[in-house]
Order: sequence, then C-alpha cells, then structure tokens
Amino acid sequence: MQFRVPKGTTDIVPDVAVKWQYLERKAVELFKTYGYKPIITPIFEHTEVFTRSIGSSTDIVQKEMYTFEDKGKRSLTLRPEGTAPVIRSYVEQNMNQLPQPVKLYYTGPMFRYERPQAGRYRQFWQIGVEAIGSDDPAVDAESILLLVNYFKAVGLKELTLYINSMGCENDRPQYIEMLKEYAEAKRESLCNDCVKRVDLNPLRLFDCKNETCQAVMADAPKLIDHLCESCSGHFDEVKHYLEMQCVNYTIKPELVRGLDYYTKTTFEIVSPLLGAQNAIGGGGRYNKLVEEFGGPSTPGIGFALGTERLALAVEKEGVFDVNENSTEVFIAVADPAAKHAAVNILYQLRSNDISSDIDYMNRSLKAQLNAANRRGIRYFVFLGSRELEAGAVVVKDMEDGAQVEVKLNELVEHLTGLVGAAK
Repeated sequence: MQFRVPKGTTDIVPDVAVKWQYLERKAVELFKTYGYKPIITPIFEHTEVFTRSIGSSTDIVQKEMYTFEDKGKRSLTLRPEGTAPVIRSYVEQNMNQLPQPVKLYYTGPMFRYERPQAGRYRQFWQIGVEAIGSDDPAVDAESILLLVNYFKAVGLKELTLYINSMGCENDRPQYIEMLKEYAEAKRESLCNDCVKRVDLNPLRLFDCKNETCQAVMADAPKLIDHLCESCSGHFDEVKHYLEMQCVNYTIKPELVRGLDYYTKTTFEIVSPLLGAQNAIGGGGRYNKLVEEFGGPSTPGIGFALGTERLALAVEKEGVFDVNENSTEVFIAVADPAAKHAAVNILYQLRSNDISSDIDYMNRSLKAQLNAANRRGIRYFVFLGSRELEAGAVVVKDMEDGAQVEVKLNELVEHLTGLVGAAK
C-alpha cells in the first residue's frame, strides 16, 4: 500500500522549504527593526477561543474548523488563524503589565477545511504580527507600512493596497439594521448561505464569492458612510500617515475581512500575479478582542499573510534571492585509501563554518563529480594517495575551471577566503 498526503496538504520539499525559510528570514529581519518580538502558541486551543473571537456566524466557524474531542471530553480545535491564540496568551500571561504596546510576531501552520486550490491548502502557513495596547492611528499606519515594506523587501511590485474602516460599537447597530433591511428586500436574489447571513450577521454578506450576491451587495449601504465622528477622525489620521510615506491606497468600503473581531481600520494587499485568489496579506484593528478573553479594555491591531500565496507571487515575479544549494565544498576522494583522511578534512572544514560534503555511496571518482555537479557545488577538493604523500590537495573552482594546489595545513584558510568572496 502506498500512502499519500491527506487531501488539502502538501509536502514542503527541500527546494521549496529553503524558499520559505528565506521569506521567513526576511520577515523576521524587518519585524525586528519595527520592534516586534517572537511568540509561539499551541497548534490547538480550546474551541471557544475561536468561536468567541472569530464569530459563530463566520464561514471559518460554521464550515472550516478542525474540531475534535480529546480523551478528557474537551472540545479542541486546530488553530484556523493566529490572532486569537496570541490574544489569549496576552491575557493569560498578564502581558498588559508590560510596556505597551506589546508587539509580537509569529509563524506557523494553520488549519481550515477549505476547497484546495493553488496557494490554498487545508494546512497552510502564516506569518503574522500583532501590536496590542494602543489605539493610536499611527500604529495602524505602522502595521500597514510593515506589510507593504515586507512585500517590497522580497521583491514584489505592482501591489494594490485596499483599506476600510469597520467603525466601532457605536456605529454598528444602526448600520447593521440598515444593511439587514436592504438585504431583506433582495432576499430572493441571494444564495442559501447569504439568506442565513441576513439573520445571523449581515456584515458577512460582503464575504460571499457568489457573483450574483456580489452584484447585490455592490449597491448595499456602506459602513464607511455611517461612521461616528471619532471613527471617521481615526480613519482620516491613518490615511494621513500613509500619505506622508507616499503609500498609495484604495478605499474599499466592502472590505470587512472574514472575522468578526475587526473594528475601525481593515486592510488587504493583493497581487496581480495570482489571478482570482489574489490576496496575499491583510489584517485590521480589534479593539474589543482582549475583553472577549477576560482582559481589560485593550486595543490592538495586526495582520497575517499566507506563505504559500506569497511564495507563488515571488516565484511568478522571478525575484527569489535564495541559493537553494547550501553546500559550498565537495571533497572528491580519488583513492579509497584516502577516505579516512578525507573525512577528517571534512569535519575540519565544517568546524570552521564551511558547508562541506563527501560521497557516502562508494562511487567512482567520475560518479562523485557528476553527483556533486548536479547539486551545484562550486568548490571541489581532490584527495588521493598522491596528495596525501605530498601533504597537499587540489582545489578546483567549478565555475571558472581554475584550480590550485593547496597545502593541507593551509586548506581551511584558503577555502574560507574563497567561500567568503563568493557570498
């Protein structure tokens, strides 16, 4: 019997994994310059962590969560997103006692039972940040700028930034009634899911991908036109900060995001390289979420991006700046009698931070060279009985064909210079 990965999952094989690691490394480097620190939360949480925060009427909770009962009859859920676990941790670990805002970043797998397609899997990887403790519009702008600048750092161009305001608890009730009244009049034109949303949560009507529903909602009243003075002023400040940094944006009133916890600013960045599924990152403000977890009134904002879609976009842009082969030196053993000495040299090089390898398949010298060439290794060290007697080896640069004889006691220094110059 041949086993295969479960539907909606995929193996991240080495040549892909190094690209993911590159994207994560670039993210961490930039996040640190903005003052963010890492946090790691469990892959599963108590189910209520998500039902309370994400919203019981969202597609994630209604259709997509991987929920199971453990042996203690506790309902647990594989995390479908990263913000709720971080906020749970913020409250549980009393991070409100730390200097505010607390700025955190995370990476890791998330799980949603979705229809698999290019860049969308049931186990998918996210990179995200959260800034918890400040309602300053400048923090909103920082979060947006961080996402924009990260995408620029990995080489993406022609991105479109959409922004919107979801208002606050003072704006929502009256607007939701207005939206519900509008949707009721169009009920016969809505899909079955949207008919249910009219009663459960009319805001989720904007999430529907059905073209008929989208056409109906295009003429629906927009929350951004019914903001209170405070929310309107907050949004104006966010726009002002973005304009100060010459960041182009488009206001998209129907951008409500797929989670119920958003308040005030929401944002999303799309790439023209990804077709219909073009969103590669987004987020927003969630000023009531900490209270949902039993903490004090604490504002927050964050974003997440999907590594799979980002990798697709960077690949299509042709800007992956990553060397998939990390091995720099190959020791070619010309005579089995030199194998012990060759292994000793191998570990000398490795102990001096020179990435090195040797043949472990007892191949002929020609086969060794062919295998190492296929791996793209640049520098070869040739060692046989004659070289051992002479106390020297031949080092060959496979890129330009140059070769030189180097004494064994000078080999580490010589290769350190070559490898350092090549980087």
